[in-house]
Amino acid sequence: MGTFAVINPATGETVAEYPDATAEEIEAGLASAQKAYKEWARKTTVAERAALAKRAAELFEERKDELGAIINREMGKPLDQSVGEAEFSGAITAAFADNAEKWLADEELEVEDGLKTFLRFQGTGVILGIMPWNYPYYQVARFAVPNLILGNTIILKHAAQCPESALALEKLFRDAGFPEGAYVNVFATHEQIEGIIADDRIQGVSLTGSERAGAIVAEQAGRALKKCVLELGGSDVFLVLDTDDLDHAVEHAVGGRMENTGQACNGSKRIVVMDKYFDEFKEKFVAAIGGQSYGDDFGPLSSAQATKTLTTQVQGAIDQGAEVLVGDNNPEGNLYKPTVLSGITPSMDVYSQELFGPVAQLYKVSSDEEAIELANSSPYGLGSVVICDDLERAEQVGNQLDVGMVFIGAAGLEGADVPFGGVKKSGYGRELGKVGMLEFANKKLFRFAAK
Repeated sequence: MGTFAVINPATGETVAEYPDATAEEIEAGLASAQKAYKEWARKTTVAERAALAKRAAELFEERKDELGAIINREMGKPLDQSVGEAEFSGAITAAFADNAEKWLADEELEVEDGLKTFLRFQGTGVILGIMPWNYPYYQVARFAVPNLILGNTIILKHAAQCPESALALEKLFRDAGFPEGAYVNVFATHEQIEGIIADDRIQGVSLTGSERAGAIVAEQAGRALKKCVLELGGSDVFLVLDTDDLDHAVEHAVGGRMENTGQACNGSKRIVVMDKYFDEFKEKFVAAIGGQSYGDDFGPLSSAQATKTLTTQVQGAIDQGAEVLVGDNNPEGNLYKPTVLSGITPSMDVYSQELFGPVAQLYKVSSDEEAIELANSSPYGLGSVVICDDLERAEQVGNQLDVGMVFIGAAGLEGADVPFGGVKKSGYGRELGKVGMLEFANKKLFRFAAK
């Protein structure tokens, strides 16, 4: 079997296989992307490129059912969530198209000598994207679209289990009017990726994936003096500090943990509850997690390997003394029952691990200081949720969290134009919004001798 294959995680059936790229195909992709950068990206305006993105946004909406069916089959996401991902990808694409001219407008600088001085934001060349399986469209849209509008071109290496969504995306961008070479899909192996990163035509690398993959790519990019954006793992905290509506807190804790069958980097994985609410919250949360419906609320884990990894981690926690409040750590195929663990201590391996599946860790604390210390004890620092009716207190707590994002009052506050990214072992750089659009920009200085 080749590296790239569609294996339905619900059935284990191999649906389709695709051959790895040849060396000749890799070279053709690089040459095409470089040609498109020189002959198209550098000779068109932001408005012209944004118009193509606007059409791509329309195609995401028009093809959402087809696109949703593809990833439902490839990685097991419930169909309504799959269609919703295609819709959100279209919204992201439209947001970049609508805001591009404003976000990329020249930035005048006030300088001491009074000479006319400004920054102009332009593309730098060909950018390599290495994308994951858990959000096959969303992750690509938030990386590729701003770079295409900025004036970069894209080489895209998708996850091995997502070849059909990878091809569907390439077709979508071509059908939107982007020229040959503007967006190039390659079924590259890990060995080929190292060569692509080192190639002088590549000007930057964006990876969304595991901590291990991020470290490898960052090392390779560093040797080649290429800029990186890394969006890696997370073990996000969900803090319940003070609320008159505990049901709201439970609802958002469940939603934050169960989105995409728990396979989200910024999912709420560690649920931390103040002692005065803990017993009532625990009862309601465990009941809600245990009542999740297969097929509607969650699907199979993405692969046999993902199931094996999660099962091994949870068994390790049990062996080290953690308590299972709901769930049995006994999957049927890739169907893993939603689970809640408690009694976790810092000496347990699971305390510092990321659990990529429908498994929540439940903790009790007695003060804001204890909650902050627990939250910051993770090696990861992606996002967080703070439930607290006192918004000033919530902001003060959020200010002390070592994370890239703080959502106050609810989970799921992501937006098509809202920056996304983390700190510590969750990576560096940002995607989405103006700040994401400028990650791979040439911030070119213009300065005039005459005032």
